[in-house]
Amino acid sequence: MAREIQVTFDCVDPGALAPFWAETLGYRVQEPPGDFTSWDEALAAMGVPPESRNDASAIVDPEGAGPRLFFQRVPEGKGPKNRVHLDVRAAPGLQGEERMAALEAECDRLMAMGARRLRRFEPDLPLGAGHIVMADPEGNEFCVD
Repeated sequence: MAREIQVTFDCVDPGALAPFWAETLGYRVQEPPGDFTSWDEALAAMGVPPESRNDASAIVDPEGAGPRLFFQRVPEGKGPKNRVHLDVRAAPGLQGEERMAALEAECDRLMAMGARRLRRFEPDLPLGAGHIVMADPEGNEFCVD
């Protein structure tokens, strides 16, 4: 039996990182429960103090196909290189210069939202299609693939 998964990000500012990834992936920030019109309203009703209302955020695939991404505040900063990362598939099926041009366009879009470009890998290795390594606004590495 297949299991449903959630991908969790440890971060400093869940309220800022969740919208970045929602825009990057075509997801949406998860709606507040019940009849609440905002998370602030819902959390206040739940008795969550104002200083704890940015402790978590989540984004969901509007089609319901992809995993939920959960962002949780942690006290420590990001350490060395991620052991697991997301690949943002911006050029499936494309090859060569057409592929790299599509990846560059996506890289530009993401940099305008606060991502940083780290390194470009050319499509010259055996089985290498080329990709761009980036970091989100908190420094978490990911690939534009």
